[in-house]
Amino acid sequence: MRRDVTKDGDRRAPGLLLAGATALVSGVSVFVNGYGVRALPDAALYTTAKNAVAAVILALAVVAFPSLRRRAPGTSDGGGGCAADRLPWGGRATSGGLARALGLAYVAAVGGGVAFVLFFIGLARSAAEPAAFVHDTLVIWVGVVAWGTLRERLSTWNLVAIAALVAGQVLVAGGVGGLAGAGGLGLVLAATLLWAVEVVVAKRLLATVAPGAIALVRMGGGSALLVCYLALDNKLAALSSIDARQLSWVLATGALLAVYVATWLAALARARAVDVTSVLAASVVVTAALQALAGRSGLPSEPAGLALVLLGAATVWWRWPRRVLA
Repeated sequence: MRRDVTKDGDRRAPGLLLAGATALVSGVSVFVNGYGVRALPDAALYTTAKNAVAAVILALAVVAFPSLRRRAPGTSDGGGGCAADRLPWGGRATSGGLARALGLAYVAAVGGGVAFVLFFIGLARSAAEPAAFVHDTLVIWVGVVAWGTLRERLSTWNLVAIAALVAGQVLVAGGVGGLAGAGGLGLVLAATLLWAVEVVVAKRLLATVAPGAIALVRMGGGSALLVCYLALDNKLAALSSIDARQLSWVLATGALLAVYVATWLAALARARAVDVTSVLAASVVVTAALQALAGRSGLPSEPAGLALVLLGAATVWWRWPRRVLA
């Protein structure tokens, strides 16, 4: 008897490597954003500006690198059908073009726009720790939605990994005792659920649409919606008053966001949604390491929490589906 990796496993391996790179970028981005968001007077203004920078960078990259305009090799929708004739949330459309249009509209308007608005409003109304915990439950919701729509089977090892990831995030956040009294957490949860659906929508779109195109649609369409939001809130004029120091933070965080979205979609094109999301949870380890280097002391429970997060991510790497050949 010998163990060998299936063709799907061969494709999944580079996908998980890309997910690991995305987790690294995400961990750095969270750390840098902690400084950048305080450089501008308003969170909505900051989010709109950095998302617009990410959209411009992605547009230039798509034009400069033809490979970003090509569909990833061997991609599928994860559900045994072609995304061209299936709606992103299940069922069939009368034409492939309609399904793609609906999926791309969701990614742009909801994933890149509405969810961001809900998230930063909720964050402004709640403490950072419980809000971070609610957002980190993303892996649970992606697992549920992917199981129901993409038919991604959750093995015992997936459940063990998810449990370790969530428990680790709880310890890193210092517990969940403050959840009941934080009024904005409903909005944070709503954003998290919308992003969970976006993961599945993007996964199905990747069967026929290039990762670079989806990334550009997400950040370009989302940025346009965020600009409209600023206009409705009478804050649009503040974009022109950003000074050089603030602009440097916007450019840095916008560049990180562009890399994050590009690598995330490339990973999602090559591996299961639940596995990619599980590996991404390891970004908290990167952020904690940078905070330690910056001299910020962590909670007493943080080392145990980080160990659990690493255990969960490592479990996904170790146990992606293999078959046994005689």
